[in-house]
Amino acid sequence: MARLSLSQRQTLRKKKILTLFMHWVNVMHVVQRFCLLLEKIIMHDIQSKSLRRHLYVLDIVVNRQIVDQLVYNSDRTCLDQLRINRLAFTNLCMMLENRVGLRASRYLQIDEQVAMFLHILTHHVNNRVIKFQFMRYGETVSKYFHNVLYLVIQLHWELLKRLEPVDENSTDERWRWFKNCLGALDGTHVKVRVPISEKPKYRNRKGDISTNVLGVCSQDMQFIYVLPGWEGSAADGRVLRDAIRRENGLHVPYGYYYLVDAGFTNCTGFLAPFRGQRYHLSEWRNGRQPNSSQEFYNMKHSSARNVIERCFGVIKNRWAILRSPSFYPIKIQNRIIMACCLLHNFIRREMPDDGNDVILEESDDEADESITTVEPSDEWSDMRMNLAGKMDTSKTKGPGQNKRFWTEEEDSKLIESLLELNNDGRFKAEGSFKPGHLKELEKKLHEKLHGCDLLAKPHIES
Repeated sequence: MARLSLSQRQTLRKKKILTLFMHWVNVMHVVQRFCLLLEKIIMHDIQSKSLRRHLYVLDIVVNRQIVDQLVYNSDRTCLDQLRINRLAFTNLCMMLENRVGLRASRYLQIDEQVAMFLHILTHHVNNRVIKFQFMRYGETVSKYFHNVLYLVIQLHWELLKRLEPVDENSTDERWRWFKNCLGALDGTHVKVRVPISEKPKYRNRKGDISTNVLGVCSQDMQFIYVLPGWEGSAADGRVLRDAIRRENGLHVPYGYYYLVDAGFTNCTGFLAPFRGQRYHLSEWRNGRQPNSSQEFYNMKHSSARNVIERCFGVIKNRWAILRSPSFYPIKIQNRIIMACCLLHNFIRREMPDDGNDVILEESDDEADESITTVEPSDEWSDMRMNLAGKMDTSKTKGPGQNKRFWTEEEDSKLIESLLELNNDGRFKAEGSFKPGHLKELEKKLHEKLHGCDLLAKPHIES
């Protein structure tokens, strides 16, 4: 093979160099395009994160505005929407945080979690409605509702009323007859939603699907014990037997008792009315008076025991979720009933219009035995009869049916009202009073005595 000339070799070398240069330019061009693409990706990511941060901040601002409008604008709005005023709402949030460990998350503050929970109980709305109102995901609403529900129930040791018997020196017209009474007891039905296979057990005597809830309350309308969960077909007596046999069930020390209606057995620890006699408060209206010691006993018994009926009426009026079947499984519905009763106690203590009751310290003395059976006893029947006799002999003596025991406070207020009527001049007559003075006295007594049941006829007239 002939050797290339010098000029040919130089030409070949230039071609090789040019080819290598072109390859290098192409590689650099690819690298440049890759860098530009990488720059665009990085800038897009930065802008997206910035947008998400802006949206996150905007969401926080909007959600806080919703909570502020719902809770903190005014007491009237807070009461309408959550059935609690602003101060009580703040105290509830602090209690849940300090006592049972409720914590704020990255997305929800404590007050928003509690507000969502109370709003569901108050208006009985499902997750879709709350999701729209609070601008949250449905999963978020469900998660924090169950979380707050669980923590509220954990407060039962603090929110349930401690035992406080009627004092020997009690002057309360309703309770002074029932010394050592701890309160009143009754059952109520709350409508629930259960699987089709379970409906026969939960169908009550009215045909509704419900759970039978045993409630025990004190004289000041605070729950002492609540047992939800029994089927609507269960009798009240059966539920009571289960309550006192439970390890942490209803505690009834010997020597003390609860008032119960005629649906329960009159036995040790549970004082029932006489059957076959007038009993309900509606039967004593328009000045009707009892004709026997047993009817007088029933009237006083009904007046005192009515406190548990009022408790049930208050919680069902306050929490709409108790007035119709809820959307939750039966186990969660039972927890909701318990939580509503606990929140009722909290509101009774915190709200100025409901009073601020002092919780008694629980005694450490475990020597007292408790009642563990619900069986009739002659001793308890004799006690009821003796109590009716004492009530009858305590009434003011006199003919007819206008007998009534007047307290010293009522006597003094009546004399005070008579003096005011005498100085008024409108009803003053020669040696007496003009017609209509009895109604005026009734009006004055009702103004001076809160909850007074005195009537112009026959009480004041006699």
